[in-house]
Amino acid sequence: MTTQTGLDRLSLGDQDILRYLRGRRVGLLAHPASVDRRLRHARDVLADAQVDVRALFGPEHGYGGEAQDMVGVETQRSSAGPPVYSLYGDREEDLSPDPAWLSDLDVVVVDLQDVGSRYYTYVWTAVCMLRVAAAAGVETCVLDRPNPLGGAVVEGAPQRPGYRSFVGLCDVPVRHGLTIGEVCRLTAARDGLATEALSVATMSAWTRTMDFADTGLPWVLPSPNMPTLDTARVYPGGCLLEGTLLSEGRGTTRPFEIFGAPYVDGHELARRVSGPGVHLRPLSFSPTFHKHARERCCGVQVHIREPAACRTYALYQRAIAELRRQAGDAMAWRTEVYEFVSEIPAIDLLTGGPEFRACVDSGGDLEELLRQQQAAADAFVDQYRDIHLYGRDRLEGGLSRS
Repeated sequence: MTTQTGLDRLSLGDQDILRYLRGRRVGLLAHPASVDRRLRHARDVLADAQVDVRALFGPEHGYGGEAQDMVGVETQRSSAGPPVYSLYGDREEDLSPDPAWLSDLDVVVVDLQDVGSRYYTYVWTAVCMLRVAAAAGVETCVLDRPNPLGGAVVEGAPQRPGYRSFVGLCDVPVRHGLTIGEVCRLTAARDGLATEALSVATMSAWTRTMDFADTGLPWVLPSPNMPTLDTARVYPGGCLLEGTLLSEGRGTTRPFEIFGAPYVDGHELARRVSGPGVHLRPLSFSPTFHKHARERCCGVQVHIREPAACRTYALYQRAIAELRRQAGDAMAWRTEVYEFVSEIPAIDLLTGGPEFRACVDSGGDLEELLRQQQAAADAFVDQYRDIHLYGRDRLEGGLSRS
């Protein structure tokens, strides 16, 4: 049976969700991947269900998904339809909605496809919306979607104190194993929000052991550089490259799966670095934009062979450490402002602390650090298991109140 997302349940006429939304003034936080199993967008599904949508909100990359990473998007107003408010601008304050935008609303519906990694910002846009809406007396309803990586495996320690940012507003593992609804439940619990502040329209026919390919749902790229499911599978490790001066493959057709730089020996990298469920293939490439644009780069492409076995957060840390050994200071860390933070290196924000950078710079024991990271991730699961909406057994859809 195909997994039904919260939006699928709405499009099929689920009475619990319809009773909750009809007769209320609704805002919609969505993007291009906010589609049902027939590829109808959430805005159209809500319109067909006779739900009164009065405002639209777009996360990073915009409601239409056109903008590249860390590019501010402007709010759009038109007499032809509801305003489209941007929740990603040129300032950190732009990450949260202006309370005035919510003044004509009773509830904000959130329908965003996440990719299961802490640094993918859509979950944090949902969290910012939840917090502002709760303070304004406006309810939030998350139409839940699968974590494409499943919910059974976690990787990477939660952030250390002082390392929160828009690539991790709440302390969770890097590969967190949660759905967007569960991340919002965790936030509501930690913030002590009122029960009525958050509702989650849960999925049916989804379990924590399911990979996205098991759901029967169509893959729609949720952002410009997340074209395939394999991109999402490598992203827990691949995004770490944003903290370096290596090309993470933006400007190629396989971002995050392909990476390298002009000074990299891809054959040596592929020979010395390996991991379960993957194959590293040496290649050369020339990105059309972003880092090393139009330069000939050498590196590797990470091919996913066994999705259930791969652990890419550890894999890419090993690759970065090997490239430092190979290239020395030529493999430098990114120092520019990253997601509105200037005083902390991007790699530290991504890994949640300075330990990985210090380990690579000093030639320390990376394998011991990886063991410590995994222990911290496992401890998170043990501590917060009660926020799970789904077990290993199938849960039929419902409307859960936090």
